[in-house]
Formats: sequence, C-alpha cells, structure tokens
Amino acid sequence: MTLYGYAGQILRVDLSGPAIKKETLDPDLAENYIGGRGFVARMLWDEIPPGTEPFAPENMVVVATGPLTGHYLPGSGKTHFGTKSPASGGYGDGNMGGHFGPALKYAGYDAMVLTGKAGRPSYLVIDDDRVEIRDAASLWGKGAIQTEVALKKELGEDFEICTIGPAAENLVRYACISHDFGRQCGRTGIGTVWGSKNLKAVAVRGRKPLPVYDFDAAMEAGKRAYGDIYKKPGFTGWTPEGTAGITNFVNQVGAFPTRNFQTSWAAHHEQINGKKILERLKITDKGCFCCPIPCGKYGKVETARGTVYVEGPEFETIALFGGNCVLQTIEEVAWANQVCDELGLDTISGGAVAGFAIECFEKGLLTEEDFGQPVRFGDLDSVLHILGLIARREKIGDVLAEGVARAARTIGKGAEALAVHVKGLEWTGYECRNAPGMMLAYLTADVGAHHNRAWVLGKDVTGTDADVHALIEAGGSGERMAKSAVRGKARGVIDSQHLRPMFDVLGTCRLQMMELGFEVAHYEELSALITGRKRTWDELIAVSEKIWHLTRAFSAREIDGFGRKMDMPPPRLCREAILDGPNQGHFITEDEVNIMLDEYYAARGWNEDGIPTTATLERVGLDDVARNLNPHQPQ
Repeated sequence: MTLYGYAGQILRVDLSGPAIKKETLDPDLAENYIGGRGFVARMLWDEIPPGTEPFAPENMVVVATGPLTGHYLPGSGKTHFGTKSPASGGYGDGNMGGHFGPALKYAGYDAMVLTGKAGRPSYLVIDDDRVEIRDAASLWGKGAIQTEVALKKELGEDFEICTIGPAAENLVRYACISHDFGRQCGRTGIGTVWGSKNLKAVAVRGRKPLPVYDFDAAMEAGKRAYGDIYKKPGFTGWTPEGTAGITNFVNQVGAFPTRNFQTSWAAHHEQINGKKILERLKITDKGCFCCPIPCGKYGKVETARGTVYVEGPEFETIALFGGNCVLQTIEEVAWANQVCDELGLDTISGGAVAGFAIECFEKGLLTEEDFGQPVRFGDLDSVLHILGLIARREKIGDVLAEGVARAARTIGKGAEALAVHVKGLEWTGYECRNAPGMMLAYLTADVGAHHNRAWVLGKDVTGTDADVHALIEAGGSGERMAKSAVRGKARGVIDSQHLRPMFDVLGTCRLQMMELGFEVAHYEELSALITGRKRTWDELIAVSEKIWHLTRAFSAREIDGFGRKMDMPPPRLCREAILDGPNQGHFITEDEVNIMLDEYYAARGWNEDGIPTTATLERVGLDDVARNLNPHQPQ
C-alpha cells in the first residue's frame, strides 16, 4: 500500500545495544494521527512505560515529520520532537525549522525513535539506507555550533545535522537541540534527554523521492500558494524584521516581561527591537526549507568583547534577555543569544532563570559567594557569568540548572514567590497580568508555560480577532489600560490550541497563516493533492483536538497529583500588581483564574480537576486511553 506524501518507514535506534531497526509506517497511525506532533503524542503514550524517569534509558525521543514536510509548498521544513520532559515530568515536545525534517524524509523515514543509552559519547549518521552509530569522544564538550561545523567538515555540506551543547551533556533540564547554525528545538529539555543518552548529534543525508498522489496538480497548487503569499498585505512588513518586529507592540500594550516579571514595560525597548537588528546587526535574511518569508536574521555582533555571528535575536530572546534581564542594547541581547546557542541552552528558559537568579541576589536570597561575583540586572557580564555556571553546573549554577521551580524550592526563603513558570517550564515573552486570555493559554498549554500553543494577546488587548500586524501598526497608547474581563476566554483559547498545533501535525510552519493570514483552504487542497486523502479543515482540527486530550492524559498518567493546582499561575502573576507602564496596578487573582479554568474545563469536557473524562476520551476516539489512564485519577 502506497502512503502518498510519506516516506513509508520509521527508524528505531536503541543506543544501548546498539541496535538499529526499520519498520513500515502503520497506515492506521497515519490515518488517525496524520504526522508530526500526532505521531509524537501517540508513540509516547503507547511506548514509554508509565512512571519512567526522564533520564532513564527507557525514556524515548521521537523525531517526526508530517505528510507535508519536504514537499513543494510554503514553509514545509518543520520537524517535531517529543519526550517525557525533564522540566515537567510530563508530556514534552518542541518544534524546529531548518532543513533536517525534509532530509530525514528524503532518507526514507517519517519518524525516528531513539531509546537506550550509549556506553560512550556517540553520534548517529543516516545516509539513506545506511545507518551508523559513531564515536563522539572528540566532540563531547564542544559547543553545539562548533559540533555542527566539525561534522559538516567531516561528513560533507550536504548532511543536515542536529547537535547538543555542553548544557545538555551536563543535564541542564532546559537544554535544547540545535540545527542549521541557529535553529533550535528549544523547549521542554529534549536536548537534555539526548545528553542523558550520550547522543551528541544526528546527521542525515537523504536523496530519495517522495510519492505524491497527483504530482502535477500539487506542483501547480504549490506555485499558486507562493503567489498568494507574496500578495498578502503583511508580506513586506513581516519579512524584514521577522518575529523581532513585534517588540514595540508588546511593550506598548504592557505585556513585555521586565526585571524577572516584576513589571511589563521597558523604557529601553527601542534599543532592542527589530529596527535595531536591521540597523546594527543584520547581514542577510535566513529562512528554512521552502520558506517565502524568512524570519531569521543572520548578523554580525561587534562589541569590545570581540566579534561573533548569530542568527537572531528573535522576539522571545529579546523579551527574556532584553526585558527580563534588562540588557540594554541589541548587541548585548545578540551576544547572550550566541552564547546560549553554543552552550545549547534554550534562550527562553535561560533568560528566565538568569532573571530569577539576579532578583534572588538583589533580595538577599543568594549571595556573592553563591555566584563567585556580584550579579545585577542590566549587566551583560552578570548574565553571561550565570549562563556559564548553569551550563557547567558550577556553584549556584548546579541549582539553577534544575529550572526556576526546582531551584526556588532548594533556595527557600521565599524564592518560590519569584519563580515564574507553569508545571516547571519557564514563562515565555508575554506578561499577562492584564491579558487573561493569554494567561489562560499559558496555564493550560500541555507542555507548561508556552506561547506557541495559543496566541490570543491581540484579542485581550482589543477585544477582537484583529490581524496581528494591524495591532502592531496601531501600537498602544502608553496610557493606563482598563482591567480586562476574565469571563468568556475559554472558547477562543481552545480554538487557538487546536489551530496552531495543527501545523506541527502537518509538518509546516504556522507563520504564513498566523502572520500573513494565509488561508487554511490552501492546506486542505495541498494535503489532498499530496496524500490523496481529502479532509476538510474541520476534520483536520478534530485530529488536533484528539491529540490535545491525549497529551493531557499523558501528563495525568505521569505526574503525581496532576490537575488544577498545576494549572495555576505563579504567585507573582496573581498576587503582585504590575509596577509601572500602561498596566500599572493590574493583576489577576486566584479566584479569577479559577473562573477561567472552570469555563475551560467545562468546554473541554474535563472534570473539575482538569482531567479528561472517560466520555470525552471516547468521543474523540481515545477509548484505549480512557481505559488505561491512571486509575487513581478522578474520572
């Protein structure tokens, strides 16, 4: 049976053996979970023994593409990664652009499953049908980008390579996987699990064709899709600055995390925005496979420290280093970005943990002896010193490497009031004490605090589903804003949680649709022409909903006491008022959060503690999950 659009195989690598196995892709898996995030969620549920520790050899990392990955259509270069997260102990995944996913499919594999633990540092080479595990002793300890350079020299420029840095080797819980000299699978500690398996890198070269149901029609549809994107009003506005272009808007509406989320507005934001990247850093645009709107900005950073080259910074890095750590210039933010890239640290968690550490020092919870020197906000030396301690697990870095939730419990003395996270994953670049819909999106995201599952900030600010770039152009008044109402937020959040992750299932980038308004009808048409399986967008979204219940069930199975209390915001965001800026004085109370969670759970079909009910799981076709969900969890 030909599975059009798919490579047709799953590659399994047990690093303990080592043992390499290839199996035919199950048509039922493709039919019911489509690809990418769907494959990841289903395989983690089925194959990880309940109660497995994240760093145990039995934990697995699934690397999966979607049916549209590698085909001729806009933004088809996405790869999805999943594991039991070292950050939360529950479901964890991440998504990465670049060129790795298409290469994996061209080598003949829709997914790769990594289990076990190598007896020594190793890397995996996939060259079409030839798969080898090689010694990585000479690479262990090298930076993530240095490792990619070394392997490109050894194997050839036509290999696409994913690597980890020293942070993952030392089991920093928020270490990432790096690729293409600046692309990352950055959240939930998937790179850390590679480190626990002694896996330094995976290099892929693929040269096989993919079967297409109607090749000529798919090519014509792809050409039309590119033409439609170029005509979008936001095309010329989005491309020059990429994600950094949202910096001014987020600050103006009072949602820019600053000084470890003490406030939501930064006076120096115009020194760290997208325009400053264009003026002072950018050499060229840098896009992923088949991308018509390259959001990456490859640049040269020159300071008294020397010269480095870096992709970025993107908005999240600007928010967490420029705002949260108060770095004053775009050069300083870019330098911290490059250091994280080499260490293999997620810049979101890296900036969040650094800001937390600095505030702990300022408040006397940590001392100069803990760090080996004083640290302060607005000082690049302080930030880089903390990042180095974390990556090496030296001094207080050994505690901070655990993430803000665990670190706060270890430090004590009230530090938990300063730790901004959900389910152990650090909060990303939108401060939400006057954005209740966006706060609800963070609280209910299945991996912990993450913006990429749902973005409803615009609706919080305007009360409408206005185009993002219209909001950016309008900006904010800078005047104090009225408090936003908390009721009626659940439906919009749920719709966004089904929409945005659907692109992770298909194997495409969501930015064409989310930033430019690229119509979902294109994906219906292209998917049908490539796979031969006609699905309406509503039918695709129904699969996304099923996956959402499945990932929630996974965390309910794996985390003791999982439920409503883990969906609550950190103390700072529901007990402390914003210090200044347009949202000065605002915060969302725990009672208001519970109103939103009640509405959300009811709309989801979950019980009052936020656990999917048997009826709901059966309704979406997860009967086996309903039968096997932890019996101690209330149904």
